[in-house]
Amino acid sequence: MRLWLLRHGEAEPQARTDAVRQLTGHGRKEVRQAAAQLDGRPLEAILASPYVRAQQTAEQVREVLGLHLPITTVPWLTPDSDPREALRQLDAYEGREVLLVSHQPFIGDLAGMLLHGHRDQPLPMRTASLAEFDGELFAAGAMELLALVHPS
Repeated sequence: MRLWLLRHGEAEPQARTDAVRQLTGHGRKEVRQAAAQLDGRPLEAILASPYVRAQQTAEQVREVLGLHLPITTVPWLTPDSDPREALRQLDAYEGREVLLVSHQPFIGDLAGMLLHGHRDQPLPMRTASLAEFDGELFAAGAMELLALVHPS
């Protein structure tokens, strides 16, 4: 099973609320670079935070890859979400190749939990960083980090 974690691209620094911050032009460029790393991968699901910048990031990925997969918006991928809840929710996607689009600190904490079994060593995820995990289960400490790509 493959799990891809993608942090949203660079977003505008301020907006009416954090949830409505949009990607900048630079952020869109970063996301296109990250999406190129997914070319040829048999993605079966794209799950994204409801925040605007994550939705825009997921849409950019679909556009770059020419995918017709729906973007599934889930409430457990926000910046302050609990990685343990995400692992519980990912049970429904067992055996599939899945892309999650989310935010810091959540995405770094989830990556650290997948890799180390705890959140004490989060993975550094800059804007549009893409991490590739492989394993038999979407579970704490049960996945191997195959790649971590940061946009230039």
